[in-house]
Amino acid sequence: MYRIPTDQPESDGTLKWDHTDVVFVHASAGGSTGLGWSYASRATADLIHEILRPSIAGRAALDIGGCWREMVHRLRNVGVPGAGMMAVAAVDIALWDLKAKLLGVSLSNLFGIVRDEVEIYGSGGFTSYTERQVAAQLSGWVEAGIRNVKMKVGRDATEDPHRVGAARTAIGEKTGLFVDANGAYSRKQALTMAEGFANESNVLWFEEPRPSNDLEGLRFLRRRAPVAMDIAAGEYGDLTEYFRRMLQAGSVDCLQADATRCGGYTGFLKVAAICDAFHMPLSAHCAPQLHAHVGCAVNALRHIEYFHDHNRIDQLLFDGFLDPAHGCLKPDASRLGHGMSLKDADAAMYRA
Repeated sequence: MYRIPTDQPESDGTLKWDHTDVVFVHASAGGSTGLGWSYASRATADLIHEILRPSIAGRAALDIGGCWREMVHRLRNVGVPGAGMMAVAAVDIALWDLKAKLLGVSLSNLFGIVRDEVEIYGSGGFTSYTERQVAAQLSGWVEAGIRNVKMKVGRDATEDPHRVGAARTAIGEKTGLFVDANGAYSRKQALTMAEGFANESNVLWFEEPRPSNDLEGLRFLRRRAPVAMDIAAGEYGDLTEYFRRMLQAGSVDCLQADATRCGGYTGFLKVAAICDAFHMPLSAHCAPQLHAHVGCAVNALRHIEYFHDHNRIDQLLFDGFLDPAHGCLKPDASRLGHGMSLKDADAAMYRA
């Protein structure tokens, strides 16, 4: 486990933080080692060490489906959702990386590509930032060729329209503007904000205007929000049933999922299959380096969140970091697995 301080204090509509914890897993077989990780707490590391590691040690390295099922089963008495699935995710990602290395291919080729690259959107604009900081961050992404950018709202509803308007001014009219409330608004308050954001600042994406478990509230907003605005949620999803219920309820225009929270690549591919069945687009939440390869293999994928914190961490800790080009990430097919390796010397100072 590693703990990396943020470059400055950060907050969204409902939380504040000053560091990010990352749990790493190494899985070895046949002379190769796979690397997996999740942006998760020490509790996740304890679950991996005490329950998941003994449950799959010695199994066939290529038997990822069997390993995944066994890990989920072994978590029954301590709780599968939440930290349990984040623990499974870190191990599952390591197993997929290992399998690709054993077979001598990149992860995207192992999954089976449907596209060569995946679109990203810049994500940050924290509520702890000044308007000038938000403008500089978002406009910097625009200058780098990223076509959509996202900022946080919900900390102060009276100030949010002004902050969003200032962001629109900074990025110009051609760039798509997204907002993320992290569930901070009440239902009718969220509807009022949606109408204002759309009409005054041409906001195209309203993420978690209500908490993701308020399916009725999200459906209420989806049916009443301006037609050009997508309602999005799902980033905290863990079990496959969570995502199915969200789509059956008609709560979103675009579903979000995070491989580091929903059981790794195995879980993410299950979510993608549900999206195909419901004809629903899918957006990958955070962890852009982890999602680049699987994103190239998912038919329903719309884009990947290019999140400020995770990009900074990944550049600090890894070799093989993918730099965006013309608003997209393109996996390097010449590198085996996901192509990322931990820079042990640089990471040592953050070890917890």
